[in-house]
Amino acid sequence: MIAPIEQVSAEVHEHWMGFALQQAAQAAQLDEVPIGAVLVDVENQQIIGSGFNQPIRAKDPTAHAEILAIRSAAQAIGNYRLANMCLYVTIEPCTMCVGALVHARVSQLVFGAREPKAGAVISRQQLLVEESYNHRITHLEGVMAAQCSALMTAFFQTKRSVKTDQ
Repeated sequence: MIAPIEQVSAEVHEHWMGFALQQAAQAAQLDEVPIGAVLVDVENQQIIGSGFNQPIRAKDPTAHAEILAIRSAAQAIGNYRLANMCLYVTIEPCTMCVGALVHARVSQLVFGAREPKAGAVISRQQLLVEESYNHRITHLEGVMAAQCSALMTAFFQTKRSVKTDQ
C-alpha cells in the first residue's frame, strides 16, 4: 500500500519534480513547449519512465510529456498497468493525458503549475472527480509551481519576441 499523497514530504515531491523540470528543459532546448514528466514507483522510490513534450519533433500530436512517460514506464515494467506509480509533471495535464493516466491505472498525480486554457484536473475541467471512471487518481498541485510556470513564461516570451523581430 502506498502512502497517501498528502503524507509525502514536500522535499520528496520537490525531488521528483526537479527531474520533471529537467525533462521540460530538454523540450525547451528542442523548441518544444517545455513540459516534462516522470513516473515514479513510489514503493521503490525510483523513476520508471520519463518524457518531455515533442509533438513537433515526433510529428505526433499525442507526444505529450505525460504520454511519453507512460509509454516508457509501461515498456520498462512490461505491463500497461502502472499501479503504485505517481506521475510528476510540470504543468496540469490536458484531457488526453488525464484519460491516459486513468487507463494506465496510475495511482497519483503531482503537477506544478495550472494550465488555465486546457488543464483538465482543476483549471478548465475536473476530470479526476468524474464519477463515470472506473479508476481514481489522487492528485496534488503546486509543487514547484513558480519554477514550472517560469519555464513556460520564458519560453513563450522568447517565441513572441522572435515573431515581433521578423
